[in-house]
Amino acid sequence: MAGLIERWRTTVRAAGASDPAAIEATGSELLERWREPHRHYHTVDHLTAVLDVVDGYASAGRRPDLVRLAAWCHDAVYDPRAAGDRNERDSAALADTLLTGAGLPGPEVAEVRRLVLLTAGHQVDPADADGVLLCDADLAVLAAAEPEYDRYASAIRREYAHVPPAAYRIGRAQVLTHLLALPSIFRLPRPATHWEPRARANLARELGTLQAADQDVTVD
Repeated sequence: MAGLIERWRTTVRAAGASDPAAIEATGSELLERWREPHRHYHTVDHLTAVLDVVDGYASAGRRPDLVRLAAWCHDAVYDPRAAGDRNERDSAALADTLLTGAGLPGPEVAEVRRLVLLTAGHQVDPADADGVLLCDADLAVLAAAEPEYDRYASAIRREYAHVPPAAYRIGRAQVLTHLLALPSIFRLPRPATHWEPRARANLARELGTLQAADQDVTVD
């Protein structure tokens, strides 16, 4: 965790935060949130993966340090029982509180909040360079090799273990259908070329599995 917290320090200072004690406290609080026991996919590993993609494509953003802060905050509040975009709205509100307390200037705090809210639906204007960078990084797992994608899908199911199987299949199918309906899942040039086909294949494969399970239940 030492390396991750150092990434936090470097980023938040570069973005303009000015309160050393609050920077430390905020980083610790965020890490504790990402390590909550009910998380199976939305964990420190996911945070690290998102940050790595942002770092790899930082030149595509306008203010990549603010994108990194949004990555830190975007799933800081994660309750699988929350309805709609409540987690994203609560994460954005938490970002506002924590970053303001750390001494980040108001315009930068507002931008991080805006970016966090984009992750609710991942519908972003292609001209929004920082929004594109964050959303592509957040969705990068969709383009993983099949075994890794299947581990991701299984981890999501564990986070929603409280939802009965039939209801989960309906809800998850709606999420997959929404993603498949996006004009482009990825908008950065290289991911759009190299990740898009694999992501769509993974999503369609999972959707087909869910639909087949529903048909089996209906037949039975």
